[in-house]
Amino acid sequence: MSEAPEHDNEQPLVQHLLEIRSRILRSLLVIALVFIGLFWFANDIYLYISEPLRAHLPEGSTMIATEVASPFLAPFKLTLVLSFFLSIPYVLHQIWAFIAPGLYSSEKRLAIPLLVASVVLFYLGMAFAYYVVFPLIFAFFTSVGPESVTVMTDINRYLEFILKLFFAFGLAFEIPVATVLMVWSGITTVEKLKAKRPYIVVGCFVMGMLLTPPDVISQSLLAIPMWLLFEAGILFSKLKPSNPD
Repeated sequence: MSEAPEHDNEQPLVQHLLEIRSRILRSLLVIALVFIGLFWFANDIYLYISEPLRAHLPEGSTMIATEVASPFLAPFKLTLVLSFFLSIPYVLHQIWAFIAPGLYSSEKRLAIPLLVASVVLFYLGMAFAYYVVFPLIFAFFTSVGPESVTVMTDINRYLEFILKLFFAFGLAFEIPVATVLMVWSGITTVEKLKAKRPYIVVGCFVMGMLLTPPDVISQSLLAIPMWLLFEAGILFSKLKPSNPD
């Protein structure tokens, strides 16, 4: 008789764990399918991603591979990461499907726009890095070196560099969503955030210094958008809908 309640309490936990496993496997399957579809274009994808640097290399200079397996592994790793990026909407959908049953209808109405906005902003951050930041910083880096030094960047080092910036700018563009969530959840208020604006601006430049190469251009190109996105988050935080009776 005493074991029945324990079994009833354990059963929901087991069901939740099985559901989590199922959704993780679905997400991994989608990532794998996207990767399989992109793998045949791995070299073309790498050429496209490396274009901002190659466009500013001196005449006669090329990118190089300093390790035996780099010509295969660098495009492979880039395609794998890109597959995850492209699968983010589906992965977030699986997360949403898991937590949605435990939310009130009013919470769902708030969460869905924020979820969509977070995906769009992450992609916008990556696009900003590729189309705005990369051309500027690579033009700067390739023009300030000594004339006797030939610029020939290793493909693995370049991949590590751009992935770091992709993540940095993708996450930085989530600032409006994070700001809205903090205000709407009651963690802070718009007035308190405005009062802390000087510290936040300094914090943006500190984060820009930590997440980007040690040059003023790339640091400013991350810090200034972070500050502007924070201001946008404050504006949208004022639009919190009233709770229905």
